[in-house]
Amino acid sequence: MRLIRRIILLILCCQAFQLIAQKPILPDFHADPSAHVWEDTVWVFPSHDIAGSTFWDMKDWHVFSSTDLVNWMDHGVIFSLQDITWADRWAWAPDAAQRNGKTYFYYPADDQIGVAVADHPAGPFQDLLSKALISRDESDTRVMDPCIFMDEDGQALLYFGQNFPRVVKLKEDMITRDGEIIELEIENFHEGLWVHKYNGKYYMTYCSHTKTGELHSKLEYAMGDSPYGPFEYKGEFMDNLSRNVHHSIVQIGEKWILFYHVQGPSWFERRVCAEELKYNPDGTIQTIKMTEDGISALRIEH
Repeated sequence: MRLIRRIILLILCCQAFQLIAQKPILPDFHADPSAHVWEDTVWVFPSHDIAGSTFWDMKDWHVFSSTDLVNWMDHGVIFSLQDITWADRWAWAPDAAQRNGKTYFYYPADDQIGVAVADHPAGPFQDLLSKALISRDESDTRVMDPCIFMDEDGQALLYFGQNFPRVVKLKEDMITRDGEIIELEIENFHEGLWVHKYNGKYYMTYCSHTKTGELHSKLEYAMGDSPYGPFEYKGEFMDNLSRNVHHSIVQIGEKWILFYHVQGPSWFERRVCAEELKYNPDGTIQTIKMTEDGISALRIEH
């Protein structure tokens, strides 16, 4: 029994060391990074953990920008729960998109998803709808973790959900739904869906479902020829050794970068990190190991 306890303690210590060794790219405490490359700048829209919190009771969102992936500017609070009247809790993982000279900010609040708009990624953002874009209890899934994907034909698709993934088309104005909410079949999906396209294939990457326990630390993925499926399950490509994981994947020049978070002092105080993502010749994603140094400086070119 003592030997088993010592082994467990050793494993926990090794995991803790590996988490500490990760090099955060943003200041404490942020999580759920949604990254986008617009012109010569990378913009990261994360959630904002509260220091000392004992739950994910976040209140607002910041945005950060960089032109080299090393030096980041905090543009401060761009939107908060105080800016809306239809929800007052759970300012969780957001996403953003650009169209027609505007930046659209998709955010979850109280198990609903709203959208705000600004003339610049750093805001100020305004909630034009004054209500949720997607309300709770209308899609048979928990309404959270918005992911906005702009396909090559210009169609905007809003993905969301927990355990049961959903997607809905958006009209040109980016604040109006176009058609019904569509159910997706993605094996072992839990939450935090991110969609990107590589060599003509649609990649669904996500925090996977854990059959037992509370840890949801693994990123898995599936691939398909359509943004609506069917998707072929490909398996795990990363484990962040934390309570949960949320990520985004963007192309910068010839490289692909994975942005993700790890837990900090607690489950509810997280830090944003980044690693390079690589593909095998057949298009599958290579296993990613967290490193002490993370990503190196990379010039962003439009």
